[in-house]
Amino acid sequence: MQKLINALATGFFISYLPARVIPFKKNTGAGFLGTLLAVPLALLWPGDYLLQLVLLLAFWAGAVWVCARARLGGQCQGHDNPKIVLDEVAGYLTAMLFLPHTWPFLLAAFVLFRTFDTLKPWPVNYFDRMPNAFGVVFDDVAAGLISNILIQIFVIFYTRGGF
Repeated sequence: MQKLINALATGFFISYLPARVIPFKKNTGAGFLGTLLAVPLALLWPGDYLLQLVLLLAFWAGAVWVCARARLGGQCQGHDNPKIVLDEVAGYLTAMLFLPHTWPFLLAAFVLFRTFDTLKPWPVNYFDRMPNAFGVVFDDVAAGLISNILIQIFVIFYTRGGF
């Protein structure tokens, strides 16, 4: 069971790839790969908004559960281990909530989510400081929510001719 939890937390071990290629670099790009892993999931996400919301809430809960139980390096993770990328998947799926599954939206959500996940503005940094699995997941969820809100605002103004 532990191997399955670790596989889920690390995006089926995709987060180990950058460290193998660039072992001397602190920021290995595992978060980028984790977000990239989420793109096909977003394409498979249902079109029904209520179902999207229910699945996303369940995904958040499952991600917190998995991240709390992941043992990488022989110990439980108290803080955001860079090898855990399931939180990036949760954040990107949040960024895509209620948005069309088209390439412009997928790309806008990707760029904005990666930006806010990296810069960690408030409230992202609030959750990032939490030394538990909830904080590990919800700093990315917060970055995804900010991204989603900005895209939604753009869509509202763009479709009404405000820009």
